[in-house]
Amino acid sequence: MSSLTAQEIINLLQKNKISTQKELAELSSFAEKNKLTFPEALIQRDIISDEELGKLLASHFSLPFVNLSKLVIPPEAFDSIPFSLAEKYKIVIFSRDDKLLKIATSAPPVNSEILENIAKKTGLKVELYYSGEIDVENVLQNHRQDLQSTFEKLLKDGVTTTNVDGTDDPPVEKIVNLLIETAYHEKTSDIHIEPQEKNAIIRFRIDGILSDVLTVPKLLHDRLVTRIKVMSSLRTDEHLSAQDGKIKFHTKEVYFDLRVSIIPIVDGEKVVMRLLTSNLGDFGLSDLGMNEKDMEKVKNAFNKSYGMLLSTGPTGSGKTSSIYSILKILNAREKNITTIEDPVEYRIVGANQIQVNNRTNLTFANGLRSILRQDPNIIFVGEIRDNETAGIAINAALTGHLVLSTLHTNTAAAAISRFIDMDVEPFLVASTVSVIVGQRLVRRICDKCRVSFTITRDELLKSLSEDMITKHYIPVGKNKEIRIYKGKGCKFCHNTGYTGRIGLFEVLEVSKKIRELIAKRVGTDEILDQAKKEGFNTMQD
Repeated sequence: MSSLTAQEIINLLQKNKISTQKELAELSSFAEKNKLTFPEALIQRDIISDEELGKLLASHFSLPFVNLSKLVIPPEAFDSIPFSLAEKYKIVIFSRDDKLLKIATSAPPVNSEILENIAKKTGLKVELYYSGEIDVENVLQNHRQDLQSTFEKLLKDGVTTTNVDGTDDPPVEKIVNLLIETAYHEKTSDIHIEPQEKNAIIRFRIDGILSDVLTVPKLLHDRLVTRIKVMSSLRTDEHLSAQDGKIKFHTKEVYFDLRVSIIPIVDGEKVVMRLLTSNLGDFGLSDLGMNEKDMEKVKNAFNKSYGMLLSTGPTGSGKTSSIYSILKILNAREKNITTIEDPVEYRIVGANQIQVNNRTNLTFANGLRSILRQDPNIIFVGEIRDNETAGIAINAALTGHLVLSTLHTNTAAAAISRFIDMDVEPFLVASTVSVIVGQRLVRRICDKCRVSFTITRDELLKSLSEDMITKHYIPVGKNKEIRIYKGKGCKFCHNTGYTGRIGLFEVLEVSKKIRELIAKRVGTDEILDQAKKEGFNTMQD
């Protein structure tokens, strides 16, 4: 199966005089930088609508065009083929009668054997149409997210065994697999299975926000927990202690791991599964959202052969993702990269990654000592949690190693005080730490349903704090109009108005003056004041 390349679409647009060569070349760079497909970039920059582009490509492929967003697709038509097949080949059956199946695709030509098999299995004639890439993806996404109805259908149609008392057992294995596969496709970071008095709620954390996706009977909850324990090699007869495990899972497209945590609460056992999917780490440093000035500071730090680079912030702020993006740049055959992590979240080909194991006394501190005997060039310490690890990491950076690590502090400047609180001598901190990155993640407005409108300065200030930064960045003038954007909500973003997240950063470069202040044991506020004099921008900025 294949579709048109970006260059082929550019040639088609130029042939039809829709845009200039210069504009399309710039758009190609924009698409690459923002990890968009070329059609997505065209539509986002408002050069052509999804429907207009669809009609143009349909004409090129000599296929009739259909706009799926204007149709109500009957379930009996969509369900004529397995969802996995529809997703793999980007096809949607949008109409079905006694004689004919109408199939829309966004990626022609579709494998002729696939169409022949569909015709053979249904006993109907097949007619192929072309539809826009976003149109097809929205339909697939909409059917993907209907987890409750799929679950109820499984309970109704998928009974596997009958108990002695005549009651039926639900297909627990299929339900757990469905849950994990749906979470993966929804780009979920965590699955929460929470028992309540009469039932259990299953919630997905998407873009940092938890939302309910499924309600299951209380009896089924216990069976789901047992199935998850079996998959993660945990004790099924233990219900009163916390347990941690790991599941290796694979769909037809990808293999990934889940980190499992089970704890007893008042109404039963609560399960949280963290999805550790390798594709989540498939991005570069430029994708994180850091501005060019701060990016240059970070590059200067990691291009040195020694010293320490820290990423700080609360849990879930993207610290590890930032470090991984740097390690991907540094990863080369002539360098020995060794990491110690808890857990190993993404695999880096060529790096030596160590998993913390407290049962065998393989702690961050002990593992780090062993790493130093392995002739490393670059060391990544998953997290500096205690005095011992902090001291060893600082000494490693002092003795000719590049050390990268994460630290739980609210701001970049607070990391210095945190080290000193861990009994690390201030002169050692001053000598080793090169750059500290503070960060948070914020949700992106959905590109598919983004709208803009204007409001006055006073209206905007009602929802913001009246501080110096607000005054600095919001234009002065009582009736000054300001254009703002929001997502109105669509099927693609689950009516939230947001898809994906982007980082907000503050990058503190430890200059000569700041080193002197650290050695004098001054407070965080004085270090911050000096950094601002040197051009430091806070996350709030």
